[in-house]
Amino acid sequence: MIEEPPLLTIREKCPRPTAAQIQALTGQPTGFLADAMNGTGAIAPDIKSIAPGVLPSKMCGAVLTCDSGPADNLAVLAAMTELISGDILVNATGDWRQCAVVGDRMMGMLRNAGASGFVTDGLVRDIEGIIPLGLPVFCTGLSPNSPSSKGPGSVGEPVLVGGLTVCSGDVLVSDDNGIVIVPFAQIDAVIEKLKTVEKLEDDLESNIQAGLAVSDSIRDLVKSTAVKRVS
Repeated sequence: MIEEPPLLTIREKCPRPTAAQIQALTGQPTGFLADAMNGTGAIAPDIKSIAPGVLPSKMCGAVLTCDSGPADNLAVLAAMTELISGDILVNATGDWRQCAVVGDRMMGMLRNAGASGFVTDGLVRDIEGIIPLGLPVFCTGLSPNSPSSKGPGSVGEPVLVGGLTVCSGDVLVSDDNGIVIVPFAQIDAVIEKLKTVEKLEDDLESNIQAGLAVSDSIRDLVKSTAVKRVS
């Protein structure tokens, strides 16, 4: 006889970034953060703001994960009991496209629970009710179809969202360009690397303002034997 699985699995005592770490990443361009992680960390671009230019796109906070699976949102409801003020809820549905995972009522509950944003690889509904809430919402699209709340699901466990494995305790940063996940174990290294990235960007911007069109290294390259010219 096969034992029935639990309706919910909730991981306790997940690691958490400090307030100072979150502050150090707040306002950083997502492009700088990706550069600080050697060109990685961005969630797939089909996960985007539900209302660009209307709802805020900028978020920075600790991630709390939940996996509701397709056509269900019990794990999202359970996650509200585990949220710490300022957390960003990242929800995995398995890229489900047949119904929404949340609507305006649940988003209102998430706001009241202290979430500072919601990200899902699934769909949402009730955009006309979500916009007045002012909470950043990133998803893959809209559907008026409703899910159930039967489970199974998990809260706090690693999830696969937008091509990345996302863990509770990671830091999520978003802006108009998209979402970057800074893994918990890399937070301090990324903060330190940002100093180099910012200096390189500032130096390049100064050179462009001074008239730079093509760098000497590229000019040297196209003149070298590494380039084959054809006619």
